[in-house]
Formats: sequence, C-alpha cells, structure tokens
Amino acid sequence: MAVYDRIGTTYAAYRRPDPRIAGQIDAALGSARLVLDVGAGSGSYETGDRIYVAVEPSRMMIDQRAPGAAPVVQAVAERLPFPDRTFGAAMAILTMHHWPDLDAGLAELRRVNDGPIAILTWDPDVVARYWLVREYIPEFEAHDRAVASVEQIAAAVGACRIEPVLVPHDCTDGFFAGYWRRPEAYLDAGARAAISGLALLPDDVIDRMVTSLREDLASGVWKERHGDLLALDAYDCGYRLVIGAEP
Repeated sequence: MAVYDRIGTTYAAYRRPDPRIAGQIDAALGSARLVLDVGAGSGSYETGDRIYVAVEPSRMMIDQRAPGAAPVVQAVAERLPFPDRTFGAAMAILTMHHWPDLDAGLAELRRVNDGPIAILTWDPDVVARYWLVREYIPEFEAHDRAVASVEQIAAAVGACRIEPVLVPHDCTDGFFAGYWRRPEAYLDAGARAAISGLALLPDDVIDRMVTSLREDLASGVWKERHGDLLALDAYDCGYRLVIGAEP
C-alpha cells in the first residue's frame, strides 16, 4: 500500500501550491514543453504553461487530482513506464523520502528525461534546527536522518546548481515547515495529516507535541522564544531545489 493511501485524505485541502515556490520550480524547468512529474500527488506544482504527465503510486492521491488535471499514470519512480528520453524536463517535488529505492528512482528519472530535472528536497541538518523539531518532536530528527542528503541527490542527477527555497510566512502549501510563523497550525489535526513527517510519527509523540505546543502558545512561552520570527517575511527552513543539468 502506498504511504498516502493511509495518510493522504486531507492533502488536497492543505497542500495547495504556493505561487512563489511554483515560480522557482517553473524557472528551473527551462523551455521544456513536455514535463514528467514523478510522485505527483494531487498535482500541486503542475502550474506552468506546459504539458504535464504525472506519475503517482497512491490511488488516494490520484483521486484528489482536480478535474482537468494532467493525465496520471499509477506507477512508482523506480519503474517508470516510458521509453528513454520521452520528456523535455522532469520534476520531483517533496517526494523522494517515500521512494523505497532512491538510486533506482533517480536513475529512471534521468533515463526518461532529455532535459533539466528539478527536485525539491530538504537539508536534514537544517531541518534538525527547526524549532518544532528541536523543542517539541526531537524524535523527528532520527526519522529524518534516513533522508538522502542534498549532495547525494545532486551527484546522482548531475546537478548544475542548488538553490535555497525560502518559505514565505503565508505559504499556501502546508508542508512540514510551511507553518514556521504560524505555530497554531500544528494544532490542526487536518494539517498534521497532510504532513507525512508528522502523520507517520507515533500517536504518543504527536499527542505530547500538541499538548506542549498548545500550552506554550497560551502562556506566551513560544512567542518569548521565537518572537523574532514574526518580523520575517520568509525563512530558510532548509528546503533546496536541486537542478539537474541537461544530458
């Protein structure tokens, strides 16, 4: 069973594309017309003026794609059902931590692609310093260490550059650190269910996090610790866009 068949029921409501992040991804795809979106989910970042083809293993996520969305194939990254060099560009957005065989998936991404590759991922070392991890769910750091480093991914796709992706304070995409300036959002069970890094943690860990965070918000402790964040419009939470060179 695909991970999001279990935890993806609220995804479309909480994981709406952020236009600023979408613009950065779109720029990385260059002039390609036909683009493959691997681990596409509900198709959040299929936003450019292009022709997209999506690959997604989860029926739950496929069923949440909007009417008129790009055609989708139910398949996994490690076995892409396309001939060599079919696409002018490819992208993989916050998905590779779910791939059972990262090397095989990246090799397939390169095989079917004849242009740039845009991969949105994160630096586990930076995320480990995020206030939610450091103060409320330290267990997440051990879980996150299984994520490939940005450097490993870059080497595998022949990256020509790595760009930081700053998260806007009002980010419309509710990924893990998307609420860095809106801590109350982590009290919303629907928001948590749309974040795999939280939805896959044990219930007792999440219960403790919610109780502690709620108390710290009510008492003002969170604001005392992190009030400086409230003055920022965007924040480097560790997200990185790895841009692979053309073959």
